[in-house]
Amino acid sequence: MSAQMTRREVLAVAALGLAAGGVGPAFAAAPQGQLTWAIHVSLAPGWFDPADTLGIITPFMVLYALHDAMVKPMPGGAQTPCLAEAWSASEDGLAYDFTIRRGAKFHNGEPVTAEDVRFSYERYRGAAHTEMQDNVAAIETPDAQHVRFKLKKPWPDFLTFYSSASGAGWVVPKAYVQKVGADGFKKAPIGAGPYKFVSFTPGVELVLEAFEGYWRKTPAIKRIVMKVIPDESTRLAALKRGEVDIAYSIRGELGQEVQRTPGLTLKAVVTQAANWIYFPEQWDPGSPWHDLKVRQAANLALDRDGMNQALFLGHCRINNSIIPDTFDYYWPPPAATYDTAMAKRLLAEAGYPDGFDAGPFYCDSSYSNIGEAAVDSLQQVGIRTRLQPVERAGFISAYAAKKYRRGILRGASGAFGNAATRLASFVVKGGAYAYGSYPDIDALYPQQADELDRSKRATILDKMQQLVYDKAVYAPIWELAFLNGVGPRVGQSGFGMIPGFAYTAPFEDITIKPG
Repeated sequence: MSAQMTRREVLAVAALGLAAGGVGPAFAAAPQGQLTWAIHVSLAPGWFDPADTLGIITPFMVLYALHDAMVKPMPGGAQTPCLAEAWSASEDGLAYDFTIRRGAKFHNGEPVTAEDVRFSYERYRGAAHTEMQDNVAAIETPDAQHVRFKLKKPWPDFLTFYSSASGAGWVVPKAYVQKVGADGFKKAPIGAGPYKFVSFTPGVELVLEAFEGYWRKTPAIKRIVMKVIPDESTRLAALKRGEVDIAYSIRGELGQEVQRTPGLTLKAVVTQAANWIYFPEQWDPGSPWHDLKVRQAANLALDRDGMNQALFLGHCRINNSIIPDTFDYYWPPPAATYDTAMAKRLLAEAGYPDGFDAGPFYCDSSYSNIGEAAVDSLQQVGIRTRLQPVERAGFISAYAAKKYRRGILRGASGAFGNAATRLASFVVKGGAYAYGSYPDIDALYPQQADELDRSKRATILDKMQQLVYDKAVYAPIWELAFLNGVGPRVGQSGFGMIPGFAYTAPFEDITIKPG
């Protein structure tokens, strides 16, 4: 039968099938109790607004509670219908039609409409803004329940960008945003997600309360509190005392302590968050990093296996790429090698037999342990660098603003997408986090974006990834294992329910044990 169906019909049927297989509305049981999270980073108000998502996964830690998207990654798949109950694509690939789910509403009781969907897309200003604006010609809203995106040309990644690789498909209420303004919205956000905003005390906590009108199901927990506790040992102490129920990022010896403590559970999630060391100076002819041999030496200096065992109990997955091996179009590079003797030889051949001073090594302070281990590995071969930890929100902002042009940095991204979306943000000219680029890689990007034949497109994307490897644009470390402590009151924690997602979600599925 499928051989006789059009492309539009196949996509429409697939979408409806996913919707039917999901959880239906269930408003019988009232939410009860409270769970408290110990968050490993300071929460930024910009993470309350999907328009500001910048190609990283951290904001989705909050977005999955406060907001909802037309289509988003869920336990049922990477493109699960949510506020859109169905979608279809035209046979020529130039139009995508979405049907908004009846009964979906915002926390203020207003229904989600086509105008809200269009408004949310048009105000999106995150990492994929230019990519989407360059490909979408117009948005039509024939009625309150239907939205049509018209493309300038067939774009095979439209749904990937719209559903997961950006915040453009996460819907906010137009009338409310226009009334309070962008800053006002961050202070008191209203969304369409399973939890509604109660209060936010910067540097202290975010408090949310169950939205009993959520279309998918009534959340089981009445109130959730996200407490900011940047110090890892303090998070564990709070978990052991029962002051918090879930503690993010408990690693190394502290993770082993969780395993030894009765009533506590260590939850390890291998994420799509590839980690790497980046060399922003590689485009500066006067910098040692301009020499390929120096970048290759840095790659060879990293004791990835030793670092993995010491810091993450061996749970990280080493794949030697900035592209997660679970992503569509992933090209498997040669295995990472640890060889300090070869690293020293390459440095000598590049003119640095005694090594060199590489300046600052910037990193997100919540992963200073990775930075410290990397600094030590580089030091062993003569690359001398000084760790400069920066609190996460500030680090991400400065990274994207291209402020780290001197020295090196530890970067990462757990954002959803595929190989093309990751390359767009971190490799290709104009990418949100690309400090420079290479013309031969840049030339291939539009070719793959326009190629509708999957096999031919895969060949182009393979070549792009191979060039990234050959040029040692990055020193990939691993796909991060996110280790967390869970207390005895928690039933379903939400860890690992959405493949590749680091944090707890869907929030409406998280439970407290009875009794």
